[in-house]
Amino acid sequence: MHTPRSRTVLVLGAQGRLGSAAVDAFMSAGWHVVAQGRRSGVTIPLTDTAALADAAAGASVVVYAVSPLYTDWDTQLLPLARAGMDLAQRLDALFMLPGNVYGHGQGMPALLDEHTPEQPSTRKGRQRVQLEAELAARAAPAAGGLHSVVIRAGDFYGQGTGSWFDQMITKKVSQGRLSYPGADDIPHAWAYLPDLARAFVAVAERSLQGPLSTSGHTRLQFAGHTLTGAALMDSLEQAARALGVPAAARGLRRSRMRWAPVRVAGLFNPMLRELARMAYLWRVPHALDGSALQTLVGDLPGTPVDQALRQALVALGHGSTGDAAPAQQHADTPALSSGG
Repeated sequence: MHTPRSRTVLVLGAQGRLGSAAVDAFMSAGWHVVAQGRRSGVTIPLTDTAALADAAAGASVVVYAVSPLYTDWDTQLLPLARAGMDLAQRLDALFMLPGNVYGHGQGMPALLDEHTPEQPSTRKGRQRVQLEAELAARAAPAAGGLHSVVIRAGDFYGQGTGSWFDQMITKKVSQGRLSYPGADDIPHAWAYLPDLARAFVAVAERSLQGPLSTSGHTRLQFAGHTLTGAALMDSLEQAARALGVPAAARGLRRSRMRWAPVRVAGLFNPMLRELARMAYLWRVPHALDGSALQTLVGDLPGTPVDQALRQALVALGHGSTGDAAPAQQHADTPALSSGG
């Protein structure tokens, strides 16, 4: 007989964008939340596994929302994730990892599912593949039998700042400008963070009923919103106009970001160099098939894209409605990041 598990979740990296959204979503669903990394939560460092395990005793789920700066992946990505896995094993908790599309590389097909072959074409792609491979290997009884799930998603937007959405595309919307880093006709995957966080809650709720899979390791995808550059610009202009952004009433000017200067500047600036290496994500069409997630947890309530864009703009200080909170810059959110 399956033993009921506690509705307690430990959110690692709770001060970041996904972490903050996860805290909100789990609390709204009635879970007891232990928020690591928040001044008002648990400030024990991730590397102090024993102390963190004591602080989160009884947690049945660990959400790993830690996101090192792009420039720190070589030294921090795998060691921090391993510390998170160790902690989840100590707690005997489900380890939940946000994923992205990096592992599929420049040759990825237009629609990705859990069985799409991984052929990374960048160092960061190879690092993500290695991370997920190590996580899957820990599911073996000889390695500790860690139960885990990866939920892959597109580029984040909403719930704070630090992504392409706010740092580039809408950065100058109050001045009447939108700037896009790709072609107008290329579909690109996006994840509205409050919706993604609710998907994490739904999977966590399902895990209370028993293992998610026979292997102990599960891969899922969050479909989110897939939009061409032109469709996103059109929807953003409509959202800004509906919110009363003064510049939108006159029509927003649109421009396409030039990558050549970024590559040149990257010779001297490590962050720009890392961003330039991932530029293919704006040239290669891609969308995520979320049918496996839907099969596992049922229909997920999603925010319509127009509404999500309005809420995201309001959270960034553009226009006003009563349904979005002001954005906060989160310390562990890499500037211009792409997904998790």
